Amino acid sequence: MVKKELLKNEQVERVLSPHPLSFMKLQALCIFVIVWGIVVWWLTKFSEYASMFSGNNWYPLILWGLVLLLIGVVASLVAIQWTIFFLYLFVFAGAVGLIFWQHWENDIPLFIFIYSIAVSIIGFLIVELYRRSHKYIITNLRIIFKGGIFTKRERTIRYDKIADIDAKQGVLGQIFGFGTIIPVSESGFGLGSDKTMAAGGVEVGTKKARLFGFAGGGKEVQTPIARSYYELHGVYPYKDVKQLVETLVQSHVPTQYQKEQIEFEKQQVDIQTQMRDLLHKQVNEKPRRKAGRQPNEEEEPEDEEVDEEKVTKKKTVVPEETFQPEQVDIQQQMKELLKKQKTARVTQPEEEVEEEETEEAEKDEEEEKEGK
Repeated sequence: MVKKELLKNEQVERVLSPHPLSFMKLQALCIFVIVWGIVVWWLTKFSEYASMFSGNNWYPLILWGLVLLLIGVVASLVAIQWTIFFLYLFVFAGAVGLIFWQHWENDIPLFIFIYSIAVSIIGFLIVELYRRSHKYIITNLRIIFKGGIFTKRERTIRYDKIADIDAKQGVLGQIFGFGTIIPVSESGFGLGSDKTMAAGGVEVGTKKARLFGFAGGGKEVQTPIARSYYELHGVYPYKDVKQLVETLVQSHVPTQYQKEQIEFEKQQVDIQTQMRDLLHKQVNEKPRRKAGRQPNEEEEPEDEEVDEEKVTKKKTVVPEETFQPEQVDIQQQMKELLKKQKTARVTQPEEEVEEEETEEAEKDEEEEKEGK
């Protein structure tokens, strides 16, 4: 990771990428193309059923294409991703186009065998390139996800925004020690819907009169699911990475005592804001009173003798402050808040006290080193 991408006081803990076997689902699609191509070549050339395909040169291609598309439909329904079907459809259409272009109608079984191997090798290379495009950067402040071949995608999530962590290991993951970790954010990012549906139909009657009925139902469940470039997909070693992420998340989650202190600080700020607004009102009110007294002083004749006792009385008389009760109320609120904060500190858990003491000791050591 480039240092310019790091934030202030940010340090990289680990840089990860998916395990080579973590995209076995995509690699299995390529393996199926090879296996099925070899089976069709053997079935139409060397098996005891080869005579069934000798009547028409296009029978092997039709058989190969129908099964290929059928598996594409099944795989798309299971993975809830129709890209698989369209990829198989593109492979079949490419085979038909090459046969017509090069006029290989007389040796279609051999063509299917070679074509299946070539297409699978290209598929393996694309899957490997896609795997290598993924990069996961775990820092002390956040997790950065990167991925994509043509369109580069990037996601960043801070530890204090992570509400839950979902982790899973497949059969290969348990054998080779890799797994997938999905950090679910507070906004629900990282959750998907898994939908199941059951339906049935009945048709009764004769040719003239028929009755048809249909009934169905569905169920949708929220489950942690995300794209491979938005999750820690197939990371190795799985247990160490999971422990690291959970530790970093835990270190950024405030304890109950810290939450109470934050709430006290917010209340203190509110009270201080009220006091400031009240002082502003008092300052604005005093000039108005002075301005109201000036005409009376000017109206007094200069030659008139004023008793000194009256003058002293005028000087000592202070108008009653209309904001004094509000000041007392605000001060009372502040006293009560400080009492609550003091009692919260007394009941602070021992573990948190020890952590604070160790942090203070570390800071003192650092200051001593800097002083030396």
